[in-house]
Amino acid sequence: MTKAQDNYLLDLAASRRGYAINRLCGSLKDPENRHRFSEDEAAYCDAYGLSPEQKRAILERDWTAMLDLGASIFYTFKLAVLDGKSMQHLGGVFTGMSAEEFTAAMRSGGRRFG
Repeated sequence: MTKAQDNYLLDLAASRRGYAINRLCGSLKDPENRHRFSEDEAAYCDAYGLSPEQKRAILERDWTAMLDLGASIFYTFKLAVLDGKSMQHLGGVFTGMSAEEFTAAMRSGGRRFG
């Protein structure tokens, strides 16, 4: 993933690098998998072959590290929902704002790039 001007680009290299983490997060769409994950998060990570860095990012809910390690926001959001987090919460994490500040920024036209 290339990070330029605070934007993440999920390119082919990042997609390959993040395959395991995206596969794990994508599996959370299934209620049975959400239950298994909640029972033993570390073992669930091991079953999906995450790298040590990816596993740490998942277990610590380091959302930015997940993206740095090739995760797609569309997949990581499935994990955030499991934790009761909103897209606005994640937007705030990625922009250094609170969820409320991020929501207000979006309602006022979003972030402008110059």
